[in-house]
Amino acid sequence: MNRDALKRTILLRFSGGVALLGALIFGTAGTFRYWEAWAYLATLFLPVALVAFLLLRDDPGLLERRMAFREERPRQRAVVKVATLFWLAVFLIPGLDHRFDWSAVPPLLVVLADALSLAGYAITALTLRENSFASRTIRVEEGQSVITTGPYAVVRHPMYLGLLVMMLAAPVALGSWWALLPALVTPVTLAIRIRDEEAVLLEELPGYEGYTRRVRYRLVPGVW
Repeated sequence: MNRDALKRTILLRFSGGVALLGALIFGTAGTFRYWEAWAYLATLFLPVALVAFLLLRDDPGLLERRMAFREERPRQRAVVKVATLFWLAVFLIPGLDHRFDWSAVPPLLVVLADALSLAGYAITALTLRENSFASRTIRVEEGQSVITTGPYAVVRHPMYLGLLVMMLAAPVALGSWWALLPALVTPVTLAIRIRDEEAVLLEELPGYEGYTRRVRYRLVPGVW
C-alpha cells in the first residue's frame, strides 16, 4: 500500500472509529450533555491520532500491519468475537447509566480514570516504538526477531497490558460502575488469546523460548 492510500485508509478508519464510539455512547445516553464522554473521547482519540501521524512518517510498514484485522487462526477468531460483544457492552452501558442515573462516580475518579486510560495507551505507544512487527493479528513474519527491550523487558505482551488498563479504566472514565462488569471479562479473553499466541511464537519465532525463561510474566508484572 503506497503512502497516499495508507493515509486515506487511516483517515477512514479513524473517523469511522470516532463516529462509531460516539454513536454508541451518546446514542444510548440520549444527549450530548455528557462531559465524561467528551473527556474520554478526547483522551482516547487525540493520542491515537498523534501516534498514527508519527508512524505514517517514521514507520508506515508497522502502520500498515496495524490495519489488518482478519485473524487466520480459528481459536483467535472465536476469542475476538466473544471479546467484541463484551467490549460493546462496556461502551453501551455507560450511556444508559448516564441517562437513567444508575451510578454516581465522583468527578475526581473520572479524571483519574482518564489519566489511567492515557497511561494504558502510553504502554501501547512504547510497545509500537520497540516492536515494528506489532501486528493486530497473530503471525510471525519474515525477518521478525524477539524484542527484549523497553516494556518487553517487564512483560511478554505489553500491548495487551496497555489494552487491559484502558478497558478497565473506560467504565469509570465514562462515569459508570455497572460497565465494569463486562470490562472484567477482558483479562479472561486476553489470557486465552495470549496462550494461543505463545504457542505460535514458541513454534515459529526463533529465540522466543529463551525469552520466556528470562521474562517470567506474560501480562501483569508479579501476577501472570
